Amino acid sequence: MTGADPMRLAQDERADLTDFLAGLTPEQWDAPTLCDKWSVRDVVAHIISYDDLGATGLVTRFARGWFIPDRVNQVGVDDYRHLGADELLATLKERVRPAGLTAGFGGRIGLVDGLIHHQDIRRALKAPRDVSTERLAEALTFARTAPPIRAFWRARGLRLVATDVEWSSGSGPVVEGPAEPLLMAMAGRADAVDELTGPGLLTLAGRMPD
Repeated sequence: MTGADPMRLAQDERADLTDFLAGLTPEQWDAPTLCDKWSVRDVVAHIISYDDLGATGLVTRFARGWFIPDRVNQVGVDDYRHLGADELLATLKERVRPAGLTAGFGGRIGLVDGLIHHQDIRRALKAPRDVSTERLAEALTFARTAPPIRAFWRARGLRLVATDVEWSSGSGPVVEGPAEPLLMAMAGRADAVDELTGPGLLTLAGRMPD
């Protein structure tokens, strides 16, 4: 890890996302994102949907989703579907500090989830930004082995190298590039693959979701 405070980084990431969302139009809130079948509104609902769940709530959520990760996530989105954009934004402001499941591993779950989904929204809306290298370095390390990201499968047998932060992981043919597209590719976002290079790129590209 980087030695940074991951909870602080997660809070800063959510605060940045909140500021960005506050400037979106109603049409942009309903626009698609890099998350299949999810609009901006849905992604925001997902980000906050685990914050208010204790142990019992988590078990119930997983049971409702038949313990299939994508279904479990959709249950959370559906639970917040009745909220409008203003209400979702207000809830995110109230929960700028991750809680519940997203507070796990010192806030690293909230950091990785928030950062990736922030970029899911921005990339789809063609609204790039300069992401904090401190956040990226922390997120890359955790995402590499976090089961929900599935990066351990996509990156197996490859060496991943960030060219703008001090981070690398794995062994084998190299895939390199800026930390943000590297993180997004690890998370299965094919949109980011073209921003990377190296002899292992075709292997990584072949592991993107259909």
